[in-house]
Amino acid sequence: MGKYLKFLAVGMFFGIVLVKSEAVSWYRIFEMFKFQSFHMYGIIGTAVVTGIILLLISKKIKITNTEGSTLRVPLKDRGFTRYIIGGTIFGLGWALCGACPGPMYILVGTGAFSILIVIAAALLGTYVYGLIKDKLPH
Repeated sequence: MGKYLKFLAVGMFFGIVLVKSEAVSWYRIFEMFKFQSFHMYGIIGTAVVTGIILLLISKKIKITNTEGSTLRVPLKDRGFTRYIIGGTIFGLGWALCGACPGPMYILVGTGAFSILIVIAAALLGTYVYGLIKDKLPH
């Protein structure tokens, strides 16, 4: 139970940081997709660079995960087309609703309950993908 409280605390902290940095703001996301502001690109770029640095450090000093095994990044299958199509669908959904999956839950916490419709649609889309993924050209 204590482990889950740690995850809850980290999630709450992350949510507060995203709200205070305006990363969940529809207006900031709209500016990003219209290339009118560097704000969101700065946040995303900082996250990517920080992730790379922390992953390299964790490999160097052999940090372990919660199960005790060393961290490793699994190799992904090659496939340019599927990443372009999947990324385009993801980006269109993000642009249409103004939130990517993580901040959708944070927006519920801020009182934007209309985002529950978006969460329901995202869960339905994930379910449908699970049903038809074997029939898709991966």
